Amino acid sequence: MTVQDIRSFNRFYTHLIGALDYGRHLYAPYTLTETRVLYELAHAPRTDAADLRAQLALDAGYLSRILNRFERDGLVERVPSETDTRRRRVVLTERGRDAAGLLDERARQTVGALLATVPADDRPRLAEAMRTIRSVLGERRAPSAEDVVLRGPRPGDLGWIVQRNAAVYAAEYGWDGEYEGLVARIVAQFAEDHDPLVERVWIAELDGRPVGCVMCVRDDAPDTARLRLLLVEPEARGLGIGDRLVTAVVDFARGVGYRSVVLWTNDVLSAARRIYQRHGFVLTSEKPHRSFGKDLVGQDWRLDLP
Repeated sequence: MTVQDIRSFNRFYTHLIGALDYGRHLYAPYTLTETRVLYELAHAPRTDAADLRAQLALDAGYLSRILNRFERDGLVERVPSETDTRRRRVVLTERGRDAAGLLDERARQTVGALLATVPADDRPRLAEAMRTIRSVLGERRAPSAEDVVLRGPRPGDLGWIVQRNAAVYAAEYGWDGEYEGLVARIVAQFAEDHDPLVERVWIAELDGRPVGCVMCVRDDAPDTARLRLLLVEPEARGLGIGDRLVTAVVDFARGVGYRSVVLWTNDVLSAARRIYQRHGFVLTSEKPHRSFGKDLVGQDWRLDLP
């Protein structure tokens, strides 16, 4: 990566943005910077001029002229701050909210038209490239539990479950390809023959990428669900993802009429075992076995649903 690489990308991207705003239809009658100020005011209604300067890195005099214009146009008004009498909050009027809404809708339509030109197969690659740029060059902030979303599987996620289970357990416990084969069979069986009314997969997503998973499938025993393939990526641990995934399984199982949830695990997976215990699972049996290239103790756990 060189300075020229970044400058070349900047020229490409600014040309692209300019093409989107051909004839200034998108932002008219305001400039791009004025539109950004309106956007911030619409999404942060308790802000003041100092906050806007910090958020947008604008010169104080330039921002003052923008706000003066908005005030003349009836878009904003300045009111005393509720927390600091030395400051005055800048708030949008009803006319200002209408203007911000119109500009936001124009932007959505324009970007939507641009995205429509991108083939569906290329969109995940484009999204990942954007996330990479933001992650590398943007402000680094530790993720929080609120950043994690649980969702259903998308194309490619079932393959991700197999790949990441194999890689994580090989790295952390030295399990061999036998475990990958087991996971592949479980996932393939689900993909080929599952009842979406009573069986489900959850993917935990952080910053647009999967970082965890779990499955709920029918067990051989009547009225019994089986929890399978609980996994949380190492870098995403500590955010309560494992608890949320197990909660999702238990709530789903109860909601569709299962009377109990069972699972099989191994004694070396102590973190997962603590999660199961917190949710009320009880150890019902355990047995030594030789699997995945290791000597292990398999455990059966059960949760009866009220």
